Amino acid sequence: MSAPTRRTFLKASAAVAFPTIIPATVLGLSKRPAPSERITMAFIGTGNQGMNEMKTFLNDERVQVIAVCDVNKESPGYWENKIGGREPAKRLAEEHYSKEEYAPKDGYKGCATYVDYRDLLARDDLDAVEIATPDHWHVLQVLDAAKAGKHIYGQKPLSLTIAQGRLMSDAVQKAGITWQTGSQRRSDQHNRLACEYVRNGRIGNVHTVKVGLVPGNPDINKQGHRTQPEPVPKGLNYDMWLGPAPEAYYCGARLPVNWRWILDYSGGNVTDIGAHNIDIAQWGLGTDHTGPVEILNAKATFPPKGELWNTATSYYFEALFKNGVKMIVADSHQVRAGITFEGEDGKSIWCDSGQFETHPKELRREKIQEGEIKLYNSPHHFRNFIDCIYSGKPTAAPIEAAHRTITIAHLGNMAMRLQRQRLRWAPETEQILDDQEAANMLDRPMRAWSTP
Repeated sequence: MSAPTRRTFLKASAAVAFPTIIPATVLGLSKRPAPSERITMAFIGTGNQGMNEMKTFLNDERVQVIAVCDVNKESPGYWENKIGGREPAKRLAEEHYSKEEYAPKDGYKGCATYVDYRDLLARDDLDAVEIATPDHWHVLQVLDAAKAGKHIYGQKPLSLTIAQGRLMSDAVQKAGITWQTGSQRRSDQHNRLACEYVRNGRIGNVHTVKVGLVPGNPDINKQGHRTQPEPVPKGLNYDMWLGPAPEAYYCGARLPVNWRWILDYSGGNVTDIGAHNIDIAQWGLGTDHTGPVEILNAKATFPPKGELWNTATSYYFEALFKNGVKMIVADSHQVRAGITFEGEDGKSIWCDSGQFETHPKELRREKIQEGEIKLYNSPHHFRNFIDCIYSGKPTAAPIEAAHRTITIAHLGNMAMRLQRQRLRWAPETEQILDDQEAANMLDRPMRAWSTP
């Protein structure tokens, strides 16, 4: 029998769930598989996160990056004023594959570029995409990618609204594709161990978990002063950048990176960093498929009315679960940055990326024993995505968990914006109870946009 090709294998793996990751040797693959056996991948959004993570995927011997897509051709103004856009991403891929160990034997034909992501998704030779666009674009791109049968590495925050997140999770699960959320803290061994300690009762019954996030709306690319209308830069399809968001004039303070401080496109640090830290709190509590029943004591400081940046700069809210556990989400001026689980007899566990502390300190010496709860162990978040495309197994950061996580952040933002001291939530039906004004914020209308 001939060795299975990548395409026949991936087609089969979409239909069944394999019990283990199939080694490369079983598929007849070497360290650098033949071109026909690699996962072909493309990147939608090549500014900050997309460009950085593209470098990691380029170094996975099982991946072949064949295309990139961005509405911006090329410009500075990204993180630390770095250059981003589709042309720099194309050069990055082609320079990587031009190395002697790739070019002669792989016959690399170059990296294609696209402005419209739908043209990219129409490619029959494409297996997987990373979606690293601003939050307001996620729902349309995820729905279209899932419909096209592409495996998705989707950036956090998952969605712009709770209703959009539900649509995305349902579509991905219906399509049977592999999904990995860019919540790489689930692949941090310190976070995993901290959550295992909590889940196995090392601090007794948890009564409170405190989630400390970044405060303020920092001027990431030092263009926050450019708030007045400007001509659209050459090479930027600004109408498509806005896409489903409301029509608005172009200015340097709006994009390419400070869009996250504008409610039309994101939810500020409550969603941007909350997507990470609330996620770990949910993991430790074992509430990946549910959520709180109430949002309480919401308070926030917002910029003056009429300012371009309008997300909360200081914030606090409590999420109360049915079992009585309280999750406090606040900026790090009010609670310690990271995640603090508080249990019985003054015992606690704190974690953040690469860090893990216990109180009392000697608790740290304990080991998780056989027969106890052991959480998903993923030492490398990006390779885990590719592993699971081959195996058909779930990834470290499933989309439903991402949806439930960002729902808490959205509920907190809603309560703070409406100045609610109590907001009742039904996690089973995902509905706001007894508050029509808040219920109206579960979703948002979308602008009709064109693609000249």
